[in-house]
Amino acid sequence: MAGRLPISIFGASGTLAGTNTDPVVEHARMTAQWRNRILAGLGAVAVALVAWVVFRPAPAKTLPPPAIPVTLATATSLDVPVSISALGAAQAWTSVSVLAQVSGKLLSVNFTEGSNVKAGQILAQIDPSPYRAALMQAEGALKRDQALLANARIDLARYRALKTQNAISDQQVATQAALVQQDEGTVLIDQGAVAAANVNLGWCTITSPVDGRAGVRLVDAGNLVSASGSVSNTPNTAAPTNASSATSSSSGGSSIVVINQIEPMAVTFTVPEGDFQRLLSLSDGFRKPLKTDALSQETGTPLGSGELSIADNRIDPSTGSVELKARFANTDHKLWPGEFLNIQLTLQVLHHATAIPVTAVNQGPSGSFAYVVDAGRKVSARPITVTWTQGTTAVIGSGVRPGDVVVTDGQMILKPGSLIRTISSASARRSHP
Repeated sequence: MAGRLPISIFGASGTLAGTNTDPVVEHARMTAQWRNRILAGLGAVAVALVAWVVFRPAPAKTLPPPAIPVTLATATSLDVPVSISALGAAQAWTSVSVLAQVSGKLLSVNFTEGSNVKAGQILAQIDPSPYRAALMQAEGALKRDQALLANARIDLARYRALKTQNAISDQQVATQAALVQQDEGTVLIDQGAVAAANVNLGWCTITSPVDGRAGVRLVDAGNLVSASGSVSNTPNTAAPTNASSATSSSSGGSSIVVINQIEPMAVTFTVPEGDFQRLLSLSDGFRKPLKTDALSQETGTPLGSGELSIADNRIDPSTGSVELKARFANTDHKLWPGEFLNIQLTLQVLHHATAIPVTAVNQGPSGSFAYVVDAGRKVSARPITVTWTQGTTAVIGSGVRPGDVVVTDGQMILKPGSLIRTISSASARRSHP
């Protein structure tokens, strides 16, 4: 076997014998492989897309916004009184401090504390004995001087007759005439003394100057009262009920009692000068009375109605206000002197005015507006004009009509187009002034 060449299965080029080495065939084969790979990739992508479409989660449904809970009211047509509110105080229409006008022992107090008294009713009695004696002395002096005057006049007539006969001098006649004039003056003095004694005697009986209600007595019977204001306790007598109150100033007498006239009653209050000009115009210079209502400060209960007809004659420069006084009949005695009150002074009445609660009025950059509810339970912000506010009621000039439903509570989270639901028992409420 030596010397023999090995037989190769490869050709001269080293390729496998019998293998097709045609380039065209090789290119077709490679193209077919790439095409298969691309088709396989596209098939995988298609399968993935189908699987994503089939098995993807369902999109969440968009829910409408929840309804906002609010409270509603219905705009109504009302007669709304236009009034001014103020703080006032009730006082007696007439208040009289009954004083002793003469000095002496107080014999009796003839009234019941807290009772009604009439004008001319006897309230107290001061011992009149010294004043009766003084009157008697004055009357005696008057009669004496009247007799002297009569005698002087007779003498004057006699002297004049003698003068016609030249029996006496002119000097004697003139002297007698002067004596008559002097006696006439003395008689006038005596007549004045009698009148003064009568006055003092009358002042011993103390009477009520007005109809009214008596207060607490300020001095008891048995005390010595004085026209100068001092009160002294007589021996074996009790002290006055209120000695400090019984002693008045030195310019007045001892206080016996205070009488307050409570039918009618007066209520005083002040208003700013800006409101005063409106009052002046609406009342025709206070010749036309204006209705005035008094309310309790504690409960707001009406205590009576009166008429304003009195205004002070000046504006207080320190406060810029004017003091007013209203007259109340007070037949039911609901008003009491010294009581503090809430006052409502009615200027005029707005008839058939569109009214809504003040809580329905909102303030925005463009002014006042209200949320109005439509038939679909959605709200819209509607501009309004507020002409007057009275208590809990706002009078609307434009923007809202009677029958419109407005939001009174819950506006803070509303916006135009918001859906609402009612939380009150009724879908709408009537507004009251």
